[in-house]
Amino acid sequence: MSLILTLNAGSSSLKFALFRQGETLLRQLHGQVDGLGAQARLDMQVGASPRETREIGALALSEAVAAVFSAITPHLGGQMPNGIGHRIVHGGADIDGPRVLDARLIENLEKFEPLAPLHQPFCLATVRAAMAQFPKARQVGAFDTAFHRGHPKIHDMFAIPRHFYDEGIRSYGFHGLSFRHIIETLQTRAPDIATGKVIVAHLGNGASLCGIENGRSVSSTMGFSALGGLCMGTRPGQLDPGVLLYLMKGGMDAAALSDMLYHESGLKGLSGISNDMRELLASPADNAQEAVNYYISRIKREIGAMAATLGGLDALVFTGGVGQNASVVRERAVKGLEFLGLSLCSELNDANALRIESGEIPIFVLPADEERVIAERTSRFL
Repeated sequence: MSLILTLNAGSSSLKFALFRQGETLLRQLHGQVDGLGAQARLDMQVGASPRETREIGALALSEAVAAVFSAITPHLGGQMPNGIGHRIVHGGADIDGPRVLDARLIENLEKFEPLAPLHQPFCLATVRAAMAQFPKARQVGAFDTAFHRGHPKIHDMFAIPRHFYDEGIRSYGFHGLSFRHIIETLQTRAPDIATGKVIVAHLGNGASLCGIENGRSVSSTMGFSALGGLCMGTRPGQLDPGVLLYLMKGGMDAAALSDMLYHESGLKGLSGISNDMRELLASPADNAQEAVNYYISRIKREIGAMAATLGGLDALVFTGGVGQNASVVRERAVKGLEFLGLSLCSELNDANALRIESGEIPIFVLPADEERVIAERTSRFL
């Protein structure tokens, strides 16, 4: 019987889960380490037991892996993990599924760090730390971009000189583990819908829409980098490239632009208050409400565009922290889209029910379980 540990790294946090693989894949525990680099806090839940939370001091990401191992050791039953599964945000144009990670592949994946600076460096640092901590375990990468490989070429291209496409400047798409889990959930719960034309809205601090047909990604709002498409917590989404040219001519260099685009834009930049949707929804400030209005307007616009790209719509799914929990965002995002067959039942929506539609097109609210997707992909190599 195998043990699989999954690690999902961000710039200041590390999510983890432990699965035992027998006839089925059983999650034994899960949790995360927050506040890395300052005052880290470990939050863990074992089975149905109450959550455990404790301060663990100032930790770097590499030290967090050791802290996770220390926390889960009492629950291993004397057995070491056979496989360590990692979420890797960017796999480039060639990786279309999970891969065993070795030094050569990790070196190749480093070239994508400029395209996902909030994620890729931390993903790879976690892999290296896990290799040192678990030298006998098989390290496996599950890639966000892999779900989108096989897009029709027309949805991968930008209207710039063609040689740039051959050099790798193309749409890659992200949030693939989340989208894959949603489709696999629909294949179990609503198989007739899973084979149709589905739009999945992954809404959180990072956000994107994916148009899926017959279980395969057709198009995504997030493309070359993790900056495009929808407005996000600190990232702008859609932006006229002329804005960047103007700012460069005004004296902003690449480093300043990168900091603005990744850390100071989106809800945070528009509101001047916060990147947290909960705080903005509760705020009476005009800037907060304008930021929320813009966020929702982009979702509405992209749902319409994605329906046109798919040539129809059989279901809409909300997932991610905002998508699952912010009923008012869902309500306002769907309002006005009745021409697509979309309308909400207020009571079901307020209750965060599994299905919340009142019209002809099903609307689902589903949790994203990236850790299970990572574990399942890792199990294939054990």
